[in-house]
Amino acid sequence: MSNGSLKKNLRKLAKSRHILGWSSSHSPRLVRQWFKWLAPGLLVKRWLLISAGGMLLTSLGLAVWTGMTPIFYLLQLLKDILGFITTVVPNSVSGPIAIIVGLLLIFWGQIRTLNSITQVLMPEGDDHLVDRLLAHRRLHRGPKIVAVGGGTGLSTLLRGLKQYSANISAIVTVADDGGSSGRLRREIGVLPPGDIRNCLAALADEEQLLTELFQYRFKAGDGLSGHSFGNLFLTAMSDITGDLERAIAASSKVLAIRGQVLPATLSDVHLWAKMADGRRIYGESSITEAKGKIVKIGCIPSEPPALPKAIQAIVEADLIIIGPGSLYTSIIPNLLVPEIAQAIASANVPRIYVCNAMTQPGETDGYTVADHILAIDNACGCRLFDAVLVQGKVPLAQSLIKYAQEGSYPVVLDRDVVKQLGRRIVLTNVIEVDEITGYIRHNSERLAQVLLRWYSHA
Repeated sequence: MSNGSLKKNLRKLAKSRHILGWSSSHSPRLVRQWFKWLAPGLLVKRWLLISAGGMLLTSLGLAVWTGMTPIFYLLQLLKDILGFITTVVPNSVSGPIAIIVGLLLIFWGQIRTLNSITQVLMPEGDDHLVDRLLAHRRLHRGPKIVAVGGGTGLSTLLRGLKQYSANISAIVTVADDGGSSGRLRREIGVLPPGDIRNCLAALADEEQLLTELFQYRFKAGDGLSGHSFGNLFLTAMSDITGDLERAIAASSKVLAIRGQVLPATLSDVHLWAKMADGRRIYGESSITEAKGKIVKIGCIPSEPPALPKAIQAIVEADLIIIGPGSLYTSIIPNLLVPEIAQAIASANVPRIYVCNAMTQPGETDGYTVADHILAIDNACGCRLFDAVLVQGKVPLAQSLIKYAQEGSYPVVLDRDVVKQLGRRIVLTNVIEVDEITGYIRHNSERLAQVLLRWYSHA
């Protein structure tokens, strides 16, 4: 045989083995996947056994109904066959062989059944059904986490938390009045959907694609320019379902998110801030633009009612996380809802505040960690959390120069004052520099890991 024909035959053999799924590189992996089905807690094996028992009982019932005649002849035939086999092969050999063959047939049949189900439910073939089931069970056994905030900080946190639990409740501010959200609020009268859109995209399974879709902004078109698709989607859903709460619930089903996103209130809330120079600024976007020192912040109406589901989530929570995000325009607006602040203050579970790594011009100029804590305490009139997560490592000089040009600096940890306020300090390194923008952001995975590790030891 020539070398060319030999290589051709070897390629055919390899191809046939690959088609049949018996390649040497894949077979160990397939075996490992099969044995995962034996793991406890999948709630699959018991139902398959119950189905098999039902089939056996149905067959027995039909046989009894027809007078047992089929069973009699079947047993007689089986007796004759087994008697013949035992005369040829000793029962000490034929018995174990029959058991092994029977178990192999059962195992093969179950695997082929589950493979057929997998091909229907997951035709893309990028994952195994058993892995999805195991992940589903693990995530739904995760702690009940409530995250309070808004802006990009909350969505960054949620992106990491969803890897550890599906029992997440994000309580989001609805005080935004700038950008696309502000335009929709003024022109159509809906509550601002921007922060809610970010959180829905962050909790979605297909996060990358949905984030691109939800964050897509129209660049042309009369009335469309500047609007994001996600904002228009939520606005349309609000009109169809009747209010923002139902719109979020319906959108959550469409996006198959892990957890739930809840507005802090369904009231039309507007922020106001009293500045150190005596000015009184109205509107969330105007407060930051005022470039002054905030001495007091409030909202109109002064005591908006909380969304009942948000209160329920806080009461049932195992862990409550406040932040990260803009202190006065993303975090505190949620806490200006009295019922939410009272529910968090009354919760007998670990509660932690994730402090920003950098000051924000127009909001927290010159603020230390203790200043952030005092601002929240003063706005709510009570103590809401037991610990504060602080970035320990100073960012690189290149990033500091970029921020300094914009009037932003690292938030200094005044350890003694924080301890006097009765807060435990969780000092860690959870930030990274965005390679495209050069700005500092919390790393979603590291932040979630630190928070869950702290929770497990709290």
